[in-house]
Amino acid sequence: MASFFTLTIFSLILFFSISSAARHHSPDSSTSPSISLQIRGACKASRDPPTCESVLTDSGNLPSDLTTSLIIQSAVKVSSKNNDKAKEMVQAIIDASTGNNQNRTDAGKVCMEVLGYAEYRVGLTGQAVMNGGYKSARAWMSSVMVYQYDCWSALKYVNGTSQVSKTMSFINSLIGYSSNALGMMVNFDLYGADTGSWTVPKTERDGFWEDSGSAGSGQVKGGVPAGLKSDATVCKGGCDYKTVQEAVNAAPENEQTRKFVIWIKTGLYEEKVRVGLEKMNVVFLGDGMGKTVITGSLSVGLVGVTTYETATVGVVGDGFMASGITFQNTAGPDAHQAVAFRSDSDLSVVENCEFIGNQDTLYAHALRQYYKSCRIQGNVDFIFGNSASFFQDCDILIAPRQLRPEKGETNAVTAHGRIDPAQSTGFVFQNCLINGTDKYMSLYYSNPKVHKNFLGRPWKEYSRTVFLDCTLEALISANGWLPWSGDFALKTLYYGEYRNTGAGANTAGRVSWSSQIPAEHVNSYSIQNFIQGDQWISTSS
Repeated sequence: MASFFTLTIFSLILFFSISSAARHHSPDSSTSPSISLQIRGACKASRDPPTCESVLTDSGNLPSDLTTSLIIQSAVKVSSKNNDKAKEMVQAIIDASTGNNQNRTDAGKVCMEVLGYAEYRVGLTGQAVMNGGYKSARAWMSSVMVYQYDCWSALKYVNGTSQVSKTMSFINSLIGYSSNALGMMVNFDLYGADTGSWTVPKTERDGFWEDSGSAGSGQVKGGVPAGLKSDATVCKGGCDYKTVQEAVNAAPENEQTRKFVIWIKTGLYEEKVRVGLEKMNVVFLGDGMGKTVITGSLSVGLVGVTTYETATVGVVGDGFMASGITFQNTAGPDAHQAVAFRSDSDLSVVENCEFIGNQDTLYAHALRQYYKSCRIQGNVDFIFGNSASFFQDCDILIAPRQLRPEKGETNAVTAHGRIDPAQSTGFVFQNCLINGTDKYMSLYYSNPKVHKNFLGRPWKEYSRTVFLDCTLEALISANGWLPWSGDFALKTLYYGEYRNTGAGANTAGRVSWSSQIPAEHVNSYSIQNFIQGDQWISTSS
């Protein structure tokens, strides 16, 4: 992981030097009343104000000349320091498990990977807070919580010792510290430094929409830039490389400005591809959907393979782009989770690409992603994750899970995983078609009553998904949305629809816990407002 952090070494030194200065000028244990009042005001943004206040007061990071911005920086530092402590505890689990418990060792390795990503993002967040870049700070801190939760979740499945249990408890507290910092960022971004108007972050279910007065969702016209020249070519013979992974390995590390373009020529590439955190601004250019195909068959049915690792292609480096490619997982409908494409790439653009799988086809895991004119195929929760992803002009197609139509089946298109109301994450579908593949529709029409299809279900408590100006065909059930388990998340999720058309768009029978987006608030979900796409999506395509 050392190379992951060379990109921001200067910014991290700068960020942590402020924390050191804060310690140098920190008051003694009898915190002054004025500082206590300032902390109390900032912690109104927390979901747990008493813990927020005590943790900040005891952190040793508070200067005597305290400002709201410095309080936020101190809250970020608390998350950073405790993330480091979590890594030490997880490493101890690995050391204790090596040789006698492979599942626990594997879970520990997953934890170390994602906590490394959290460490990187929390460093970027500290820099952004100092520079006033609160939109990016919020996106990055949202991902910090994603990764810390991923670690907790990985350990949950191997929790058979007091050591693991203690570590899970610590990470649960860590997630709360990160939530405190994120809540403060949200309030500072919305209301400024005066904490008098600060409050616990609200959602649309509370009647709150952000940036609803800005430009509309159709004003950003861009994607993968046209005319890109390849730096490397991949084909079965006579090119620079025979595999996609070899070409990725040749890309420079931590390249922040120049794109490294890989032309993947027509062919079937059976391989697992990983674009690491240090491989930034990598571009995959194919010869078209169905022509350039990257395929794999990993699934959770295999020993030691997590959903995260099943991805045929997994991307972490920021600024990733792809065009003209099919990403595929052929594990089959009985294999359960089997990902074709996973992305943790901030400011990523995927255009004119195809994603083929069954359960969990597209794992839009974290950060800001833009999908344009893509074709996404699957059945159970086949678009899932906790990113802020915008899908524009895409075909979303349900594929059959079985060949016996008389049995029937229940499918959900999306399963968004937002865990905190402050996270700036969600799925937005604009001008998309929601339908079935030809094969599925022949099964559906043979007996429509036994086939149930829904726009989404809540994977996590604050799941957020909206459909704007989409065509919802007849296979979408009248109630539209599916519960996960009982009444879990039904009071906290936000599932919205706006001006959709088609036989499945009639809202008369929708579940009571879904919403029709008020026209005056629909621009909250524009490309500009939701993922700041006007600042980074190229308009030269």
